[in-house]
Amino acid sequence: MSEDRFFTPREIAALTFVVLALVISVSSYRIGFWMSGGSGGSAMAAQRTLRAGASVCPGLAKDTVGARCPRYTRAVTLSSTDLPAVRAALLAWFDRSGRALPWRVGPEGRRDPYRVWVSEVLLQQTQVSRGRVYFERFLEAFPTVQALADAPIEAVLKAWEGCGYYARARNLHKAAGVLAREGIPASYEGWRALPGVGPYTAAAVASLACGEARAVNDGNVRRVLARLHGERQPTETWVQARADELLDPSRPGAFNEGVMDLGATVCTPKAPKCGECPVWAWCAAFASGDPAAFPAPKVRAAVRDVRAVALLLGDAREAVLERRQGTLLGGLMGLPTEVVADGETERDALTRLATRLGASVTGELGTVTHGMTHRRITLTVYAGVGGPARSPVAEAALSRLDHKALALWERRRASLFAPA
Repeated sequence: MSEDRFFTPREIAALTFVVLALVISVSSYRIGFWMSGGSGGSAMAAQRTLRAGASVCPGLAKDTVGARCPRYTRAVTLSSTDLPAVRAALLAWFDRSGRALPWRVGPEGRRDPYRVWVSEVLLQQTQVSRGRVYFERFLEAFPTVQALADAPIEAVLKAWEGCGYYARARNLHKAAGVLAREGIPASYEGWRALPGVGPYTAAAVASLACGEARAVNDGNVRRVLARLHGERQPTETWVQARADELLDPSRPGAFNEGVMDLGATVCTPKAPKCGECPVWAWCAAFASGDPAAFPAPKVRAAVRDVRAVALLLGDAREAVLERRQGTLLGGLMGLPTEVVADGETERDALTRLATRLGASVTGELGTVTHGMTHRRITLTVYAGVGGPARSPVAEAALSRLDHKALALWERRRASLFAPA
């Protein structure tokens, strides 16, 4: 018959430790399960991590959170009840982090309409870093609508030099004439009626300068909304509808500027900084673990190769110049040029050019290349004598292609006078 056995104090302490460890383990598991499951559970866990200044994904820096991170992968659907919180978060971020740009002059919703209009037209095909320089140069030449309307088109094109897509400058000049006669529009419809002003520009000016509740739709807006909703193939109609429903009607100008700034500085195409994003908790692309995959890349038009020859009669200071035709470079001056047609040689095109000008070719200066709206131009530049009268090059509005061609002469001249 066995005797009753009592636990020693050391054994009781050991058993108590084991029981407490089990309780803590089970509790941690249940809390972790709750945090990682259900609507927004993983977002709450990630939010605490981000607020602590750390990366959502272990081993990733805060500004590289946008890389693939399966840890917090979950399904997210933005509902109408989320919109007020998303708007508030975006506007609070913009109030703290909005960019200081030279065209953002005047109170919110009452920006200077002339500066807004010029900047929006200029930035359609120009990055902000370069656009800032071009904008200040253009405003220095034409500080008011009246100054722009009164200027000759040659001066406008010269001030636009380097920006490309010169039809924009021609339309600015035409529209300035209308504004000088009829006054500054106070609505989307009024801006939309001006030459060269499309839906995006009209919405931007109407919201930023007139306080009208119009949502903008550009590349940055498209990317932000596609990621927020997890849409890989957003159409223009879809983007505009999502922008319209998300727009804050009480602060339309600030909201539009905020979305554009977010896309330009945080929700960037290749390396989104999700750790700095004010709306990541509602973002379906972030929840997928691969935000950079949204939206899918657009199908680009094939690039067409164009060969041409140019004849420099004169030098980089005075030369024979011709006025360009067409939508891209129309109105600009440039070196006399001929395109090498299918089935002919470069020599054939050069002979045709020299005959047209009544000039003689003296030698080849070199070749330059230039990309332009789905075209890659290869231009071989020759020197010559004779031909029409020369014009001062510095006074003419030239394309980048022509500046590259004239640089060949400068390099040739420098090599001739270089010390042996």
